[in-house]
Formats: sequence, C-alpha cells, structure tokens
Amino acid sequence: MPLQEKILGAALGEELQLHSSLCRREAGDFQRAIQSGAEVVVACTQERRLFGEIGEQTEGAVSPIKFVNIRETGGWSRDASNAMPKLAALLAAAHLPDPEPVPTVTYKSSGRLLVIGALEQAERAASFVGDVLDVTLFTQGGAGAQERRYPVLGGRIDSLQGWLGAFELKWSHDNPIDLDLCTRCNACVAACPESAIGLDYQIDMGKCTSHRACVKACDAAGAIDFAREPEAFSEHFDLVLDLRGETAFARHAPPQGYFRWNGQDLGTLLKLREMVGEFDKPRFFDYKQKLCAHSRNETVGCKACIDVCSAQAISSEKSRQRIKVNPSLCVGCGACTTVCPTGALTYAYPRAGEQGLKFKTVLSTYAKAGGKAPVLLLHSQERGQQLVEELGRAAQLKKAQGVPAHVIPLALWHTASVGADLWLSAVAFGASQVCVAVTNEEAPQYIDSLKAQMAVAQAILNGLGYTGIHFQLLWADSAQQLDIGLQALAQTRQQTPAAAARFAVSAEKRGTLELALDHLVELAPARPHAIELPAASPFGAIAVDKDKCTLCLSCVSACPAGALQDNPELPQLRFIEKNCVQCGLCATTCPEDAITLQPRLLVGPGRKAARVLNETPPYACIRCARPFGTLKAIESMIGKLAGHSMFQGAALERLKMCGDCRVIDIHSARDEVKITDL
Repeated sequence: MPLQEKILGAALGEELQLHSSLCRREAGDFQRAIQSGAEVVVACTQERRLFGEIGEQTEGAVSPIKFVNIRETGGWSRDASNAMPKLAALLAAAHLPDPEPVPTVTYKSSGRLLVIGALEQAERAASFVGDVLDVTLFTQGGAGAQERRYPVLGGRIDSLQGWLGAFELKWSHDNPIDLDLCTRCNACVAACPESAIGLDYQIDMGKCTSHRACVKACDAAGAIDFAREPEAFSEHFDLVLDLRGETAFARHAPPQGYFRWNGQDLGTLLKLREMVGEFDKPRFFDYKQKLCAHSRNETVGCKACIDVCSAQAISSEKSRQRIKVNPSLCVGCGACTTVCPTGALTYAYPRAGEQGLKFKTVLSTYAKAGGKAPVLLLHSQERGQQLVEELGRAAQLKKAQGVPAHVIPLALWHTASVGADLWLSAVAFGASQVCVAVTNEEAPQYIDSLKAQMAVAQAILNGLGYTGIHFQLLWADSAQQLDIGLQALAQTRQQTPAAAARFAVSAEKRGTLELALDHLVELAPARPHAIELPAASPFGAIAVDKDKCTLCLSCVSACPAGALQDNPELPQLRFIEKNCVQCGLCATTCPEDAITLQPRLLVGPGRKAARVLNETPPYACIRCARPFGTLKAIESMIGKLAGHSMFQGAALERLKMCGDCRVIDIHSARDEVKITDL
C-alpha cells in the first residue's frame, strides 16, 4: 500500500513517521506513543486486538487509542497512488472526539424463554439452551419425546407483544387435553378409534366423532375433559424463539429479544444463550412536541415518521397533539428523523452537529491535501462496512478495481439516519456527490424515503443551475456489485459551488437547511423565482381560493410552524413561506376546503417575508357600526341560515349585529317572548 507521509502530514498539520510493521518489530514506537498521554490513532483495524494486548502490557500507557481502516477503504485499490487526499480525510475524521453520551434504554432479562413450534423441533432447540435458560414450549403440532423436560403450553395464540425482557403471550386453551396434567402415557393415543390424537397430545376436533374412549383411558390422570370451557391465559417471557414459517411480528424490524430459527443456524442459539442480564442501548432520538406537525385539535397532518418506522415503534396520540415513540422498540435506524419536516424528531447518537462536523472535516482535509471532486459514500457499519472491506481485499488480489481515490467511505449506524439537511450541507462543504450504499438489510420504506428525499434535494440543486446528479442510491448485495457501482461514479460530472461553506451544522434541522440553502443560492449559476419540487418536499407555499375562504382563520390556529398568521388590525391571512413545512394541517382543518399545498422553493428574500394571501373588508354592526367580523364570513353565514325557520325576520337581522347589540335587541324587542312571561 503506497503511503506518502509528507502529503498526509501536511494535510493533517503534523509530522508523520512511516511504519511498515508497527505491531511487531516496530512495536516500541507504538509503546512510546501511548505513553505520551496524547491521543493515538492507529491506521489499522485488522490488528486491533494485538495492539490492545500490547497496550495492556505497556507500563505507563495512558493515551486514548483510536483505530481507522485506510487499507481496504482506499489503500488497496487500482488507483491507490492517488488516494492520499482521501486517506488524509479518513485520518482527520479519526481524530474527531467521540459522540457525546446520551441517555440509554435498559433491557433486563432473567432468561425466561418461550419456544413456539412443532413439539419435536421445539424440544430440540430447548436442548441447546436449556442449561442456561428457563424454557417453556408452546406446541404447534408434531411429536415430542416421552420424557417431559420442559413446561408445555398448547392452544390458540391470541397475541404476542413486547420486547426483550417484557414479552406477553396471550393464548386460549381450547383443547380437551390439559398438557399440564398429561403424563404422556399414550393410553389416549392407543384408545382413540379415529386417530384424532397425535404425539403432541392434542385432539384434532375435525377427526373426533365423540367416542370418548380417550376419557376412559385417561381416568387416572384426568387430563381429558370435553366439557371444559375455553380459558384465556397470559404469561410473560424475556425471550422468544419462533420456529414457525411465519413471523409473529409483521414488520421489517422485529423487537429485541425475538429470534427465528430454521433448525440449522446454530449462531441464533448461541446468541440466545448470551441473552441473560442487563443490556443497554442508546436512546437514539430526541423529540420536541412543540415543533411536531402531527396533529392539531385531533386533526392529523404529518404522519411521515409513523409511516416510515420499520419497527412500528411510533404511534399517534392525536388527542394530545403529538406522536409517541416507544424507545424499547426503536432500533435506531433514524429514518423518522430524516423524514420529519420540522425537526421535531432528531437523531441523537450521533447528533446532527457531530455528523456535520465529520462531513466538514473530511471534505476540508481532502481539499487541503489537493483532492478534487470528492464523493461521500455513506454505508451501514454492518453489511455496508463488510462489503467495503471485501472489495478492498478483492482489489488487493487484482480481482476488482477497489474503492476509487475520490470516493470517501463513511460508516453510519444506519443509512436512513442521514437525510437532505446533511446531504445538502455536504454539497455546500465541497462534496461533488453523496452516494448512499444500500443492501438487502434495509426496509423497503427506507428505500422509498431515501429516494423521495433525494428527488427533492436534487430538484433544488438542478433548479439552481448546478448540473449533474449529486445524490444517488447505490444498490449492492455483493462486493462485485459495489465495485461496478463505484466505478460508474467516475463517469459522472457534477457542478458544485465555487467555494466551500463554513457554517456549522445546527441541532435544528430547519436551521441547517436554511444555512445550506443560503450558501447554495448565493453561489448558484441560476436564480429562478421559484423551483417546483416533488410532493415529499418540506418546503412550499399554499394556495388559497379567495372565493371559498371566509377568513375564519382556523388554519392559523392549526399551523404548527407559524407559517400562517393573522393581522390583529385587519381581516387578513398572511403567510411566511420559509416557515411552511407542507404538513397539510391547514388544508385538512379548513372548513371551506379553500387551501391546497404547493411544494416548491421560493428563491430570494421574499421567502422570508410575510405576504397577504387573502383579505376582506371588515363587517360593521348594523346597530352600532363596530366591526365584529369579515364581510365574507357574515355573508356566508346569512346565506346558509336564511332558509332556516329559526332565522326569519328580526332574527335574521340580528346576525348582522355584534354580540352586544344582538343581546340588547332581543331584550328590547316588544314582540319577543321572554322566559319571565312564561
């Protein structure tokens, strides 16, 4: 692997010494470095364990140690000689501080395992884990062993819900044979003339013709009772092993603690054996209800987070004007945070500011080292990282091209955790392209979400005159597919801003988007008045049908972003386009159906200014001349009530009065029947 330490050192602002065998014959240099107290970055992940052992054996070793892979990510490729800017960028990223700690979610498991499936298979699975786990079987047919080693349940499963340490099984016992009382003597099996009883010791009621020979045969144990009423039961478990063909959870991401086993993969059973104790995971999200555009007055607007969640961890609480996230079900994909138009949901580990700092550091270091047209390759830290490393090893063996010199791989907890705000920021920081590598581990709704967000971001850049394709999904289920996709990137050309942005990514999503857009607009080759955007856009305007609108202003109270405003002095409906998140609450709330959404990006200072969408003269009371409503609203009300029997003659005229005059007129009218008269 060719390394040019002077180029790397200049880009990183430090003097570097080249080593070729740091963990072996040159280990003394490593030991002296970790005794210095300064942070040490080791550009090798293969020998992480060996470096750790050397550190433990080194007296006075106090330096924190970080590891970064520069071999498979770029050093092993056909154009490795041109990869120094990329390697400098990866080393600079490794110097960044670790993400700030966040609150954790704790699971507690005492090892209560429920195995669901055919009795013979369930007993086989239990034999592998029964020495460390407290196993209960729920039989689904099949033949079991004569020795009853584990508690056996049977019947109809009504529901299975929960997560690691908190699963609840609800089932109905609707079979005449009580498995707790059954001794497996097989007398009932032998006595049944219809062969309706199998070795799972449950009666097939479709075959049974009520001879009841089994009841006589089971007289001693008393396990069979055809008169027994079906009973509902529930029990709690910490873990579930499901052997059935269909999953109990119809979602892409099942809850923690739920495992499926095909009878072959022993790795699943090994994982089960380790699932006893306390387990912590980061609380991956932050939620700010005051920014949420989900509902107002029990009217639902935005539900993008609910629709995209593959773990079904998000639910609606429209009566409380919010959504609810179950942290125990959340798997940390972050898709909900990227589709949220307001930033009410934000990704917490790492935070947007920390991720933005990494992008900015990588791209600025790459440029400082002389690199041109960098491409950020965002991939998952599991399957995606595995494919990148496989590709690097294939390139070292001359079986592949490898990761190109201008492509900088960056691992994410999940590819869905970064969206348009950070993508556009990356382009503003100097990236020519942002490529997201997706594999078969991603849920279908994640792919749809990424495509929709990329369409919006791309429409913005192309609308501003930046030619080319700046955002791309790269499908790869093998290193060969990844290699082909990465080589195709070299054939594309993108126009980018002439200068890199210097802003810091904000914790507020809308704030980051505004900073990125301001920079992109300032240096844009084109300045259109407005850019039409796809329907998934978090930017846009609204169109108001003035013939229908009565200026009731219900839309103003429904708007969660302050985009719609009234005027305390005049009957006006005003709008600030910058604030609009296209949640649709105004349109669904409007009683006249007078509002439609217009996804677009208005370019220029008018986007941040308030403009009048509709106005009407005030309506003056016919008795005191004081304004008390709008002309359109009063005329509409009179038109709707004029034919009603309750509003004829003087009663209709009172609709044209303010509240005070209406009361005065009723009490002063001589022909009105009063309660005192009755």
